[in-house]
Amino acid sequence: MKSSISKTATYIGAVAGTVLFALFGLLPGSLLGGAAGINLAGMLYGLPLGSGLISRSIVFASMLTGVLASGILIVTASTTVAWLMGKSLEVLAHTKSDSQNSIFASERR
Repeated sequence: MKSSISKTATYIGAVAGTVLFALFGLLPGSLLGGAAGINLAGMLYGLPLGSGLISRSIVFASMLTGVLASGILIVTASTTVAWLMGKSLEVLAHTKSDSQNSIFASERR
């Protein structure tokens, strides 16, 4: 399997995105998802919420949705940015090698 700059950069971006998600996305995702879940359960069952299983399940599901959405967004964005940077480096290296080859070819004549 041929390794390329963009493939390596993509893996690095995915790891960096996972670290960024763990540092900056996990808590806000669960906080915003939980707040949305409390609002949803409050609309369905009235506020203040009781300690029933269904209302807790709604809050849990919305917290999980918030965390998953945050993780997908952060990891996908960082992977895409890293892939684009890797592709641009590949194009730059390819262009540079082509210009070097043309210089050497003109010197041989």
